[in-house]
Parts: sequence; C-alpha cells; structure tokens
Amino acid sequence: MEKFIQTLIYIHAFFGGVALLSGLVSMVAKKGNKAHKKAGLLFFYAMMLSGIIAMFVAISPNHNSPFLFSIGIFSLYFVFTGKRALRFKRKNNSLKIDKLISTTMLITGFCMILVPIIFTKSINIILIVFGVVGMVFSIKDLIQFKNPNKLKKGWLKFHLGKMIGAYISATTAFVVVNQFFPSIYGWFAPSILGGFVIAYWIKKINRKTLVN
Repeated sequence: MEKFIQTLIYIHAFFGGVALLSGLVSMVAKKGNKAHKKAGLLFFYAMMLSGIIAMFVAISPNHNSPFLFSIGIFSLYFVFTGKRALRFKRKNNSLKIDKLISTTMLITGFCMILVPIIFTKSINIILIVFGVVGMVFSIKDLIQFKNPNKLKKGWLKFHLGKMIGAYISATTAFVVVNQFFPSIYGWFAPSILGGFVIAYWIKKINRKTLVN
C-alpha cells in the first residue's frame, strides 16, 4: 500500500509540474488565441488530477492530513470555478452546480478555521488565512449568482481571477515543498505576488471596457 501511495505522490508532483508550465504559457499567451486555450485546458486537467490525487493521499493510512485535504479543496475550487466561468458568457445557464461548488468552499472555509480550534485547541494561521480567502470568494460567488445579467457581463473577470487564483495555489505548493522561503512565508509570498497579477488583469479589462 505504501509503495502505491508513493507512486501517487510522484504522479501528483508530475501533474503539478505540468500545471505550472501550462498555466504560465496560458497567462503569457494572447488571451483567446489557440495557445491560450490549449494551455489553459491542459492547466485545468493537470490541476484537477493533481488536486484529486493529493486529496486521496491526504486520507490514506500513514499520510492522513485534514490540513492538506482542505487545501486540496481550496485549489480545486479555484480551478473548477475558473473553468466554469467560461459558460457565463452564454444565456440561460443553470447555476446549480456552481452554487454547490461555492457552498462547499464556504463550508470548507469555516471548517479550516474552526476544526483546529475545536479539536487541537490551537490556531493554525495558514488555515485561517486560506479559509477566510475561500469564504470571501465563495460568498462573493453566491452574491453574483443572484444577478445572471451582471454575471454574463463580468465573466472574463471571474474567469481570469479564479484561474490565476488556481495558479497561485499550484505555485504555493511548489514553493512550500521545495522550501524556497523560511517558515510560513512560502505559503503567502505567491499569494501576494499573484494578487498584483490579478489586479493588473482586472485593471486592463476595466480599461478596455471603458474604451469600448
């Protein structure tokens, strides 16, 4: 069983590497062209497979980790909602699955904050930060889902914000595993830098919208 788990860990790392490379290509490529779409699709599937495998490992014997399991849900939430945002530009979309995904993230966010306090009588600053971020995004999702017309107009911001958020998750995992930064800094450095990238693209979209 242990050899099987180790093999899964290697496969998880492989798909994580694929996600990092394809995600970078997708961000650099011109938005909407063939390279962007193909790299983005590869990024989506690589992230999905890497995240699902990580969650399976996190509930396996001798590797049990509620911490990593919840982080896995966090990563999958961003990549899955980012991909589904492409549907918002069409009319008459059913949002049942989208609401379920965001509600799951909202509940997970609460658990990330409260479970360590309840069961270990301690505060995990990393889980608190990621839990709060997940809750903020999921609440914002649920509010936006109430206005389909506004959601249709803002689908590109939704898509880019979530996919870049997913890339931040992949980068964070890479940085933490390889210990590029001491202590907890590796958990937050990619998020800070990624926040500037998201702000840049949102500002660019807003500028283009005003011109048009």
